[in-house]
Amino acid sequence: MSVRLPQNFSPAAARTALDVLGAEIRVEKAASLERAGEAAGRAMAALHAASPDDPDRPRLLGDAADAVYGYFIQRELMGMASHGGVIRELRIPPEVLVRLGVRR
Repeated sequence: MSVRLPQNFSPAAARTALDVLGAEIRVEKAASLERAGEAAGRAMAALHAASPDDPDRPRLLGDAADAVYGYFIQRELMGMASHGGVIRELRIPPEVLVRLGVRR
């Protein structure tokens, strides 16, 4: 007795389904990267707007570090391992960079 797969399980249909799924995954990854970048930009803008003696500065530093860390992770997931351009563009100070990945 032989078994035949249904027509909708043909290799061409499977490739098409995988192509559609792959496209959806790429769109979601790009949207996630955009959201993370916007969050990092907002956090850095808030930090830059605060004065050095602002009592909220420690919280702003932590928020900026969390947002930048998330952005860097998203970039690395997309294959972008170099963050130098982002550090320059967002003007991320060393006091934020040393806090990346630190749990509060």
